[in-house]
Amino acid sequence: MRFKGLDLNLLLAFDALMERRSVTRAAEHMHLSQAAMSSALGRLRKFFGDDLLVVSGKRMYPTAFAQTLRPRVRDFVRQLDLLVSTLPGFEPATSQRVFRLIASDYVITVVLAPLVSRLAATAPGVRLEILLPGEGSIKQIQDGDMDLLITHQDYLSPDLPSELLFEERHVVVGCRRNPHLTEPLTQAAFLAAGHVNVSIGNKHVSSFADKILEDAGVTRRIEVTAPSFGTVPVLLRNTHRLAIMHERMARTLAARFDVVVLALPFHIPPLREMVQYHFARASDEGLIWLRRELQEIVAAESAT
Repeated sequence: MRFKGLDLNLLLAFDALMERRSVTRAAEHMHLSQAAMSSALGRLRKFFGDDLLVVSGKRMYPTAFAQTLRPRVRDFVRQLDLLVSTLPGFEPATSQRVFRLIASDYVITVVLAPLVSRLAATAPGVRLEILLPGEGSIKQIQDGDMDLLITHQDYLSPDLPSELLFEERHVVVGCRRNPHLTEPLTQAAFLAAGHVNVSIGNKHVSSFADKILEDAGVTRRIEVTAPSFGTVPVLLRNTHRLAIMHERMARTLAARFDVVVLALPFHIPPLREMVQYHFARASDEGLIWLRRELQEIVAAESAT
């Protein structure tokens, strides 16, 4: 389709080139050959009368004019994506849609992994792209770059709609061969043990449970700090250490690793995992379906 002499497909190529600064990677992203992407760049240069991207060393750098175009083209691509994504009549059995989600390794393990298994049978053409949370997660939802954010309620934007996905309790986990693990576990035994905790992201953000303990003045002897909850059972193996984990994840991993799950010797309020999305996607039939699928996965897990 042309608009005032410009093939609008070239704007998608421009967006991919500016994002990846590489003809090869932009071609891979758009499922084109390198020659086709090089041709698209040549046509863009001819239309705008500017080099747009110049090679220096092994990288490509945008010109000043390309930098002025980028936010306008990015906004065009987002609006086009919103338009296409919200078309009525979503049919999961035949859809080829890609849903983009932001979720922690914990949510991936207990919710998204069962969802992926389920969709293989009910919606085989649907694809999921999953990113871990980061500082820019809210902006990615606001800009339309991602469809859903699944996160604890403290990390939500107050300016976007959200809904409760599930509440989660916390438990203590340790190696099954740990001679100090008895049920019920006392607070004294808990505090006397060494611990594995989880520090989230490059900024080493404390987990929900750690923040609650810090606020309550409970000090654990941290001997190992892990980058994710999925690595905790491996780090507990053949040690006397303990860890605090989400109950769903602990019981899921207990089936694969030699760990035991016990009740906490003190109270930690339930963690509330929420789903957040953009106002423009509120009536998106595909996202309504996907949120319902997530709720059904959680309900089925809670019933077992």
